[in-house]
Amino acid sequence: MWLLDQMLKRLIRKGRLVLIDHDGREYAYGQPEAPPLTIRLTDKGAAMHIAKDPRVGAGEAYMDGRLVVEPPHDIRDFILLAMDNAKSSGGIDRKGPLRKAAEVLVSRVDQINERARASKNVVHHYDLTRQFYELFLDEDRQYTMAYFRDPANSLERAQVDKKALIAAKLRLEPGRAEGMRVLDIGCGWGGLALYLNRHFGCEVLGVSLAPDQIRFAQERAEAAGVADKVKFQLIDYRDVEGQFDRITSVGMIEHVGAPNFGEYFAKTNDLLDPDGIMLTHTIGRTGPPGTTDKWTRKYIFPGGYIPAMSELVAALEKTGWEVGDVEVLRYHYAYTLAEWYRRTTMHRDEIVALYDERLFRMWQFYLAGAEQSFRHGGMVNFHIQSVKRRSALPMTRDYMQQEWARLAALDEAPEWHLERKAAE
Repeated sequence: MWLLDQMLKRLIRKGRLVLIDHDGREYAYGQPEAPPLTIRLTDKGAAMHIAKDPRVGAGEAYMDGRLVVEPPHDIRDFILLAMDNAKSSGGIDRKGPLRKAAEVLVSRVDQINERARASKNVVHHYDLTRQFYELFLDEDRQYTMAYFRDPANSLERAQVDKKALIAAKLRLEPGRAEGMRVLDIGCGWGGLALYLNRHFGCEVLGVSLAPDQIRFAQERAEAAGVADKVKFQLIDYRDVEGQFDRITSVGMIEHVGAPNFGEYFAKTNDLLDPDGIMLTHTIGRTGPPGTTDKWTRKYIFPGGYIPAMSELVAALEKTGWEVGDVEVLRYHYAYTLAEWYRRTTMHRDEIVALYDERLFRMWQFYLAGAEQSFRHGGMVNFHIQSVKRRSALPMTRDYMQQEWARLAALDEAPEWHLERKAAE
């Protein structure tokens, strides 16, 4: 306990944290006058497990029931408190140069996503049951950042507005987009592809390496009567052939890995028509290149990496692209993740029945940790619009806002189906 005690004394300066060790001894940190948040360790080895590698150890201790957050607080409260303090103090742990170098090397090796490994990594995360994702996503199953024009908006409204924003940046003009071909790389459950076809009449090919996502997306296209126009394939983006007028990449490049950015942008450049437009929507770092933390690599996104803007732009420049527009979206994902966390926690019993208590706690820790990265850490979202010819874009950005407003007014965001049923 001594090592963890010393670490928390340095870390917790704002708010108040009370820790009850397995033997009943209490330790208090932070401001005495602040309302306390209390955590409890349930066995003798938990303190050392956390202290020797806090970012991994705390997550594993919570998943295994060795770290318990006492009501009325929960793990989200604890993570936000810890990471808000870490931001103020400069870090949650101190690592020597050899350990840092080793972590960089391991992270880079983990990002080498050849085809077989890329498929395995995607299935690890995205092939959880359909019922699981239905419990916390919106009805369209959008599993990327929502666009909160107003923080008070519902998740459903914000996800509709996100799709409208992407469509506006693709410049799919009404009446001119019929017959256009759009490639949706990392298509998820098909919501964006169906949206683009519904509003513009374009043909869309969605590709993914997650079998259940592709099956579900195909079912949706069949049900909507547009399977001849909106198609989904279980295929690596590197194996796609043909020419496309527009390309969307939403929440995909985080799975590519920094060593493969050049290959990724070279391939998409080959696939795009000379007068085409590509929109890359990705989580990004506010600072320089870094590493993916060990807990996330191990439990959530093996092979994943959040890019810095410098890495993306350098790869684009080297593969024949010209950057047409960049937007940094700062707090939108924090609001999205907070709502996913709320819905996940609300459906604890169903998730435990589908899997077990450990997976439920793992998912809570993942969502809360990701939220704090967008509230207090160095994560944002990037929209990078890239072209092969600058003449593909108008002189100003006015068309984006005008088209977003038109599209947003067309769609009424559905209420979340579970909340609606509960109200009936």
